[in-house]
Amino acid sequence: MGSKISGRTLRGKEMRPNGILETTLYVSDLDAAEAFYQKVLGLERIGREKGRHVFFRCGESILLLFDPKRTIRRQSADDRLAAPSHGAIGPGHVAFRIQEGETEAWKRRLVDMSVPIEAEIQWPGGGWSLYFRDPEGNSLELASPQIWGLLESK
Repeated sequence: MGSKISGRTLRGKEMRPNGILETTLYVSDLDAAEAFYQKVLGLERIGREKGRHVFFRCGESILLLFDPKRTIRRQSADDRLAAPSHGAIGPGHVAFRIQEGETEAWKRRLVDMSVPIEAEIQWPGGGWSLYFRDPEGNSLELASPQIWGLLESK
């Protein structure tokens, strides 16, 4: 195909990822987690393997929920689709991007669904974050992009 890759450049341009495609949290109760992410956050489930994982679409990214007891060991060295082993113990964290003007509506939604809000922060540089937990204890954040100096999505 003629593309020449040399060190950190491709055709003279600096190489770097342009976004996060997927992120992972670990949960032991996939059924409770699936219900939470669908009901509370309204995420669309796009994949499930009973006892192992459930996957959700979130905008242009994918949220992967795995049971770490099943992913800590590689499935099979013979399986060409077997990803390397992975897992984590203890609460993880992910921030979901929301629009600045949606903060109050999200606060009402969390309260209406009996999801305790752990922290609400108005950042000095602009933007808001709401922190709460999923059933597994993972720290979840709803944040406006201004917290990182990013523009609102259209």
